[in-house]
Amino acid sequence: MANVKAKNLKAAARSSAKKKLAENRFARHQYEILDTLETGIELLGTEVKAIRAGKVNLRDGFCLIRHGELLLHNVHISPHTHASGYFNHDPLRVRKLLAHRREINKLKDQLDKKGLTLIPINLKLKGSWIKLTIGLGKGRKLHDKRQEEKKKQANREMKTILARY
Repeated sequence: MANVKAKNLKAAARSSAKKKLAENRFARHQYEILDTLETGIELLGTEVKAIRAGKVNLRDGFCLIRHGELLLHNVHISPHTHASGYFNHDPLRVRKLLAHRREINKLKDQLDKKGLTLIPINLKLKGSWIKLTIGLGKGRKLHDKRQEEKKKQANREMKTILARY
């Protein structure tokens, strides 16, 4: 009996270890994601508490490389409700992303060559760490978005037809 409870607790811990905290679904619509990179993010204590509570908006965010550092701009993390104004953080402050130097240099080379941009895709909990997945995206034109919607609709119809038989 105790062995079954231990297995259930381990399974619950594993499922919460890879929990998505926020997702930028709009990014996949606006951009064609060519490459992704999972990075750490430098946060304050009240920011961690607010993110774990789900008070984060990635929709307008973007990343820049300045002075060899990867920086996250325009991501809104709401102030933590149980902290005073003095100890709370600025919701739109620029946050440093943590990645290896060779990864940053590789992204910088790709950004210089083509008309690409770095956008935050999702924020997840990995163990006790909060990780941000950023994507190297190429902007879609209106006709590209329409073609993508047509493909998705055709795939959905095929799946429903195949499910019937």
